[in-house]
Amino acid sequence: MTRRGFIALFGVVAARLFYLQIVDGADLASAAESNRTNVATLHAKRGTIYDRNGNVLAMSIDCSTIYCNPQNVHDPSGLATVLASILGGDYNDYLADVTKDTTFVYIQRQVDTDVVKRLKSELSDKDIEGVYYLDDTKRVYPYGGTCGQILGVVGTDGQGITGLELQYDDILTGTDGEMIMETGLGGTPIAGGTYEVTDAVDGTDVILGIDVNIQEKAETALVDAVKTYEAESGSILVMNPKTGEIHCACSTPLADVSDLSTVDSDGLTLKLVSMSYEPGSVFKVITTSTGIEAGLFDSNSTYPIPETIQVGDDTVTDDDSRDYTMDMTIREMLRRSSNVAMAYLVQNVIGAKIFSEGVDAFGIGHKTGIDYPGEVNGIVKAYEDYDGSTAGSMAFGQGVAVPMIQIARAFSAVANGGSLVTPHFLAMKGDEEVEWDPVAGPISKDTADQVTDMMRTVMKEGTGKNGQVEGYDIAGKTGTGEQSSSEGGYAEYNYTASLCGFANASDPQVLVYVGLNGVAYLAKDSAAPLFATIMSEAVTDLNIPPATSTT
Repeated sequence: MTRRGFIALFGVVAARLFYLQIVDGADLASAAESNRTNVATLHAKRGTIYDRNGNVLAMSIDCSTIYCNPQNVHDPSGLATVLASILGGDYNDYLADVTKDTTFVYIQRQVDTDVVKRLKSELSDKDIEGVYYLDDTKRVYPYGGTCGQILGVVGTDGQGITGLELQYDDILTGTDGEMIMETGLGGTPIAGGTYEVTDAVDGTDVILGIDVNIQEKAETALVDAVKTYEAESGSILVMNPKTGEIHCACSTPLADVSDLSTVDSDGLTLKLVSMSYEPGSVFKVITTSTGIEAGLFDSNSTYPIPETIQVGDDTVTDDDSRDYTMDMTIREMLRRSSNVAMAYLVQNVIGAKIFSEGVDAFGIGHKTGIDYPGEVNGIVKAYEDYDGSTAGSMAFGQGVAVPMIQIARAFSAVANGGSLVTPHFLAMKGDEEVEWDPVAGPISKDTADQVTDMMRTVMKEGTGKNGQVEGYDIAGKTGTGEQSSSEGGYAEYNYTASLCGFANASDPQVLVYVGLNGVAYLAKDSAAPLFATIMSEAVTDLNIPPATSTT
């Protein structure tokens, strides 16, 4: 080689060295480092979920994730046989995994420790190498499927997907750590090699207002009622009307999150929060409360109620087939659950504007702020959109569609003397008590007391009689709401039958709302007996004593 050629070659080499060391040096060093290290995630343990009595509803337990390095597997057929035998699954699938041209393949995630122990023993006995284990955690549910919709689902990555697991994912989720392992040429961890560990930080525990005993009873009773009354679905809510703390909530179909193979998307939907229904006569509590609050009448005010009344293009009648005009007090209107009377009050006494303002003040058509994903607003016309039938129909709970949680919140305002509470599940996070302060509501205590007393009459003498619990002073109201048909108008014998009430009426500690959707039965014959079952369980489990007086 000539001297000139040597100088030229030297220049090329020098330029290449300059590029490798200076320009691309950092990237090359990083690539080299990644080739001789493996990073394993150290999963943080998710926070435990307790009910109000300290019962564990959901917790994370230790388990292992199994992986292999196919480069170190010298008996792939034997390994696949053992994996299929102990872990379940197909031999051929495992064989394909353990013969891949790579240094890392997941075999199975979140495997119970006793299964891992058996696997390790079997592989050791057969002298099969190439399988490794990472510490992991998984979610378990000591009460099985109970509270499934409320709790929700956690994915294999440890993040909440539905329910409260999603709602409070930032609280329950900890911070994963990692272990950086030095490996040899084949990707195998080097014995005695360098390990760099960043510890995981576990998530925060939470306490719910749920009472698992009430929840178990409610879920069983609801499934039975849906079957008995041939309902499309049903929902139950139990909560403290003074604070909004929820003790029980469920809708059918239920969801057993301990066995996700049995769960579909409908089962993970809490319908009383995420679906809207025409509520029917439970809405009459809002109508009468609005009129009393406006100073237009009181419980003893009397009006001549005709046998029928025109509401827009529709003629409204009552279920009792009355064929004459009857003088009714407001109390009697509620006791009889007269649709004609409610339409009369709104169209002739209250007026559409005041009525619309009252509906809005009760939070109807607005989200309650419940701490559960998927809450809907419902379908409620604003005053400026009212037509000739809107106010008269809404007076008795038709022409309006809302989730049941809004009705429960409105009834809570009557129960607690006029305040709007926020329905909620979360009571404590870690050692911190969560505050859910009520706000000034739609009515005064005087109005609330009058309406409560009329609701007592409904339960003693009216449509709520079948919902009574012996010894308790219950105020409530039934509702049999017709539901719209896809073909227009209302479907025949397709009701949402419900009853919402609280006990004891003089100092309410518990509110119960039950609803059966798509039934052909009136509320007094379907929702009322179910209400009695749930209220009886609630007052017992919450240690609410019988009333000293029911006057």
